[in-house]
Amino acid sequence: MSLIFDLFFGQYSEYETVDIILEIVAVVFGFLSVWFSKQNKIWVFPTGMISTLIFVYLLLKWQLLGDMMINAYYFIMSVYGWYIWTRKVDETHVTPISITTLKEKKASIAIFFATLLFVYVVYKTFGKWTNWVAYIDTITTAIFFVGMWLMARRKLENWVFWIVGDIISVPLYFYKGFTFTSLQYLGFTIIAIFGYLAWKKNINKNLQTA
Repeated sequence: MSLIFDLFFGQYSEYETVDIILEIVAVVFGFLSVWFSKQNKIWVFPTGMISTLIFVYLLLKWQLLGDMMINAYYFIMSVYGWYIWTRKVDETHVTPISITTLKEKKASIAIFFATLLFVYVVYKTFGKWTNWVAYIDTITTAIFFVGMWLMARRKLENWVFWIVGDIISVPLYFYKGFTFTSLQYLGFTIIAIFGYLAWKKNINKNLQTA
């Protein structure tokens, strides 16, 4: 039992207690944010902002720049998404869940490649482009940037990006030594699958009643 505990949580013996507590709090609020997103509730944004602010602090402290940039971007996009989700498209309706348009698909591709270039430049500038983890970090950052942008615009396809990015992040964060965060992404993957199904059902329902 002790060997299993050391395998999954042994790295925390070197962390400050306050940082462990902060990571757990950030994980809890992260779960709440994804759950509220699945439920199509506006609380996705305030809970997500609390989680990302904590992670920005921790990841900057741990010098994980790619992950830190992801969370800083999440915070900014949460502000944008909060506005989009509550913006009324007419006198009685707010922005609905919808399918990504051709223009938004082109914008997603642009965001993806622009993010790849941006993260690469940052990693090279700070001397972090040193191993295979940097490559994976760059790809997952680009995936999550697109996913967050699409979620902020209430697009169904955001879940596809979350699912792919979450699956990659589970072993990646475990390798980095952040077991709680790795378990968070495992939970995110499951919720994201159900989130896609729930949003798809919402779209089909609206099409039938239109």
